[in-house]
Amino acid sequence: MTRSWLAFAFAVALCGHAAAQSWPERPVRLVVGFTPGGAADYVGRSVGDALGRVLGQPVVIDNRPGAGSSLAADYVAKAAPDGYTVLIASPSAISVNPAIDPRRAPSVQSLVPVSKLTASPLVVAANPQLGVKSIPELIAYAKKNPGKVNFAHAGMGSAPHLGGVLFNQLAGTDLVGIPFKGGAPAVQSVIAGDTQVTFATPPSVLPQIKGGRLVGLGVTTTERFPLVPELPGMKEAGLPAYKIDFWYGFFVPPGTPPEIVKKLFDATQLALQKPEVRAALAREGTDVSASASPAEFAAFVQDENRFWAKLAKDSGAKAD
Repeated sequence: MTRSWLAFAFAVALCGHAAAQSWPERPVRLVVGFTPGGAADYVGRSVGDALGRVLGQPVVIDNRPGAGSSLAADYVAKAAPDGYTVLIASPSAISVNPAIDPRRAPSVQSLVPVSKLTASPLVVAANPQLGVKSIPELIAYAKKNPGKVNFAHAGMGSAPHLGGVLFNQLAGTDLVGIPFKGGAPAVQSVIAGDTQVTFATPPSVLPQIKGGRLVGLGVTTTERFPLVPELPGMKEAGLPAYKIDFWYGFFVPPGTPPEIVKKLFDATQLALQKPEVRAALAREGTDVSASASPAEFAAFVQDENRFWAKLAKDSGAKAD
């Protein structure tokens, strides 16, 4: 009985090793927790196209919006650990949502970090009809009209939501957050005038600013951001204590073989080095920020968990 079991276990191990060695043999699904048109979708498609060419298999985008990207994270956490289901996630899915909804924490925190992809600030933008053209003007207007200025964001606990919450805390304003299922519909609501302001990811909002449909007020880093040099940082805008930037990274289900994690990491690094990927991301104000290794990215995520979880709890955000 013991010998039979050992033989079976050895055979399973050999099969697993063979599968890892031959990966990928079919298309890879890249799960995005937001609607098409937002930053996660844009980064996923920009990197995914190049990644598919490196792997020799298509990378197929699977948009699964809902619950501030928690639905997508749960889906990937429970998927087969074979390297064919990958999550692109930001701090909202990995750090914030588990903090404000502990029921989701076990599955999300079991995800295996692969690599950081990008880093960028949020961009503060307003509907032109609001009549404000700078952060100080927004603060003054909001204080004169408490509770009457709405800011659109990509869901409770998202970086754009917490960006607005932190702004209220530090500026002494009372902007009212209005959640949407992604950055694109949030920005569209500001363009339509249904809401007045947004703290948005660069790919979601910069084309609208450049097209004159929105007014850019600033970026949420302390200093000006090199890829968006025309907009002031928060120190220049009079809020030196305000600083939020965010990232996107790849994660895979728990139990994914280390060989596959390493293969995906190596392929991701090659994809991020492609000039066309860097150019596409730079056009939308997003900087490539690759990890040195999966272990280094895992340590980075642990540090980020502390920062974002505290901000989420301080904000009083609740799961939607």
